[in-house]
Amino acid sequence: MDSVRQNKVNSLLQKELAAIFLVEGRNFLPGGIITVSAVRTSPDLGIAKVFLSLFPVKDKKAVIDAIKERTHKLRGQLGGRIGKQMRVVPELLFYVDDSLDRAEEITKLLKG
Repeated sequence: MDSVRQNKVNSLLQKELAAIFLVEGRNFLPGGIITVSAVRTSPDLGIAKVFLSLFPVKDKKAVIDAIKERTHKLRGQLGGRIGKQMRVVPELLFYVDDSLDRAEEITKLLKG
């Protein structure tokens, strides 16, 4: 169970990372959309797991790898945005959010 502070930080990080990916997204995924679907921070707020939904993408692993290579730059941009609200910018770990893909598979199974 996340604390109230963790939930507030999760929301802040999700909002700010979404704004960053709105601008930087075309560098990682030309013609596609990158959505920050969830952010989960550790209890000490030192690590943030960022779940990204990528559309339309064939090779999601390649896009995530490109994002992971630029994590330092993204963390710097995030620090510029939230520097007044947080003392330390958490380390960012990026993951693919495949919940929509699983939901689509389940829907197909139920119909078919």
